[in-house]
Amino acid sequence: MAKLFYGTSVEPITVDDRMLAHVKVVVATKLRRGESFTVSWTHGAGEPTGRTTIWLQPSIPLRFVFDSEQPETLDQNLLKRMANDANSSRGLSLDIALDEVPAERAPAAPRSAAPARSLARAA
Repeated sequence: MAKLFYGTSVEPITVDDRMLAHVKVVVATKLRRGESFTVSWTHGAGEPTGRTTIWLQPSIPLRFVFDSEQPETLDQNLLKRMANDANSSRGLSLDIALDEVPAERAPAAPRSAAPARSLARAA
């Protein structure tokens, strides 16, 4: 399961890797345009019953963490549907069927000999 860290919370929102790959594209597109919107989901197993909705805007920090090293293959039809939902007054819902998303992974990019760079912030 992938993780979405919202704001300064240390508790991640857990999402299927394939779903979060699609969410990342929709969120990045909207926030790059300066557009705010909501994202909602039904609580999963092991969590209290209910739903959560968060407000996304460009000033709120987000971090997407995936279990897989390889990027997911994105389904263009699902991306369009999610973008339309994000543009609606209802907002983006993560409660859509993942069986619409192909499970294939994109081909791996060749690894370079250059050392890995840390994305950690300097203190």
